[in-house]
Amino acid sequence: MIFKRVGQGRPYPAHGLEPRDWAKIPPRQVRLDHLVTTKDTLQLATLLDEDSTFYGDLFAHVVEWRGDLYLEDGLHRALRAALHQRNILHARVHEVAA
Repeated sequence: MIFKRVGQGRPYPAHGLEPRDWAKIPPRQVRLDHLVTTKDTLQLATLLDEDSTFYGDLFAHVVEWRGDLYLEDGLHRALRAALHQRNILHARVHEVAA
């Protein structure tokens, strides 16, 4: 299995982070098999688009809540990493208090 679990939606409380707030969080390595997805579908065009990060953050956004790491943004990056036989993703991780 690529991910720890495939989820639907965000079970954690709203964090209110804007893109500029995410940009202040330094990226770190996260194992794909430690991530719980917040989406269960992906647009194939997004996965295959070489310029998919042109207007967005280069790093995935992960929310740490109650001991789990939720992949909030960057599912296409995570799947692309898995397709390249990598088990690590560089992500910005924001901790939400329980």
